[in-house]
Amino acid sequence: MIEYADALQRMLACATALPVETVPLEQAAGRVLAREVSSPQCLPPFDNSAMDGFALRCNGAPMAAGTELEVQGWLAAGDAASEGGQGAWEIMTGARMPDGLDSVIPVEQVRIVASSDGRPQRIELLKDVTPGQHVRLRGQDVQTGEVLLEAGSTLALNACTLLHATGVGEVEVRAQPRVAVIATGKELVSDAAQALEVGQIRDSNRPYLVGRLQAAGAAVVWQGVVGDDVDAFNAALQSALDAGAQLVLSTGAVSQGRYDFIPEALRARGATIHFHKVAIRPGKPLLFARLPDGALYFGLPGNPVSAAVGQRFFVEPVLRRLLGMPAETTLQLPLRADVRKPPGLRFHARARVELGADGQLSARVLAGQESFRLMSMLQANAWVVLDINDDEIARAGTPVQVQGWGHRDPVRLAAMEVS
Repeated sequence: MIEYADALQRMLACATALPVETVPLEQAAGRVLAREVSSPQCLPPFDNSAMDGFALRCNGAPMAAGTELEVQGWLAAGDAASEGGQGAWEIMTGARMPDGLDSVIPVEQVRIVASSDGRPQRIELLKDVTPGQHVRLRGQDVQTGEVLLEAGSTLALNACTLLHATGVGEVEVRAQPRVAVIATGKELVSDAAQALEVGQIRDSNRPYLVGRLQAAGAAVVWQGVVGDDVDAFNAALQSALDAGAQLVLSTGAVSQGRYDFIPEALRARGATIHFHKVAIRPGKPLLFARLPDGALYFGLPGNPVSAAVGQRFFVEPVLRRLLGMPAETTLQLPLRADVRKPPGLRFHARARVELGADGQLSARVLAGQESFRLMSMLQANAWVVLDINDDEIARAGTPVQVQGWGHRDPVRLAAMEVS
């Protein structure tokens, strides 16, 4: 049995960043940038009005209320450039400022002195005008050549919106890691609506892992369920590899029981087992191997929370390495109450990050930490990690490591319950 830090280094040593591919921006959501992106243009691309109103020429000096001006023209968003002259221009929000004009007064701050065919011909200012007011300047948001996103950034919705606005039509991203999931156990039933017979349970690990892997940036290319049978397992594993899987996750059959056949099945295929059993709870029987074709194999325990811990703290760091992402940063927050840690083990606890009435954040480890319990996974919004060398009892107020439910999932705050 090895410690987590050693296991992590062994896994990362087997992973290198995947190749770069160019994809259209409309297909890039959720992908990870392989190169930084700089803006090819300014944003806004031209001076434009922030208000419906009248564009004026202040020339750096305030314009007093009571001033009357002839209206020289009218501009809406999308109209071509115009020469401003000395008067005023009726202008709509987003319209390009006429050349030479530098300020806008809102329409509700003028009086129409004269009009023709429904268009103002002459206006009176009802308020003083400050030079430059209500004008969005060219490049005020983004300058040409400015770095928008660094390599390793995830292209979330806001990032894609900015790239679209600045004229970036395609991006260089890392290839998505191709992953397969095999759930083992003759007791498993895949159909959630199917009535259970004696001894059966529903296969909840596989859909959970598939969802978490997709959220983490992977492409799931194969998934399936097999019984406690070596031949069926080998057939499933071969199908996963034939589908192009670069990582294979299985659940169950990695401990020391009669039906825990996966370690020997992998050895029979010529796999190199880098470790089997890690000093953690839950999830101690976890196995990591490399198959002869180079695919990485994660044998996760069958209990749901053990499988979740294996995916979050073993698989996801490897995915980050494959995607060219930096090491994950973590939060440090005080414990809300004392927590007892299993001696000699690193403990991954389901927890809630809460905002107290005092405005301070804290982490509360939930009751019911057994690895079969799913309800606490629903209640949790974060993981609290107590290291192997931490005291057996972590006292309230002690800063602890806090991580989101997934490496790309922010911790979502919860209000502290007050009794």
